[in-house]
Amino acid sequence: MTENLQDLITNALDDLKGGDIQTLDVTELSDVMDFLIIATGTSNRHVKSLANNAIEEAKEKGIRPIGVEGMDAGEWVLVDFGDTVLHVMQQSTRDFYELEKLWSTEPATRKHDQEK
Repeated sequence: MTENLQDLITNALDDLKGGDIQTLDVTELSDVMDFLIIATGTSNRHVKSLANNAIEEAKEKGIRPIGVEGMDAGEWVLVDFGDTVLHVMQQSTRDFYELEKLWSTEPATRKHDQEK
């Protein structure tokens, strides 16, 4: 069986002891992506290493990211693979932004569109 991108990324994060790895299916909430993967790193270096490992594992399978943001600072790194977006953050950043909570509710605009 072929490993899908989400499994490849989560395995790459797990290999380097990424914390609290979550995969969110946002196909019903977003028109620009299908999955969000969120993980926690313990330091700037760990966050960068986690993101780099996911990028390298994907490249080995012929999948290149569309874009990478935040690699310089290492507090929050976003890796855009198109239909899958990876967020690797330090715990304080993750606690502040609460992406899981943010993406757990349906936007009001989408509810309004469905009522028409």
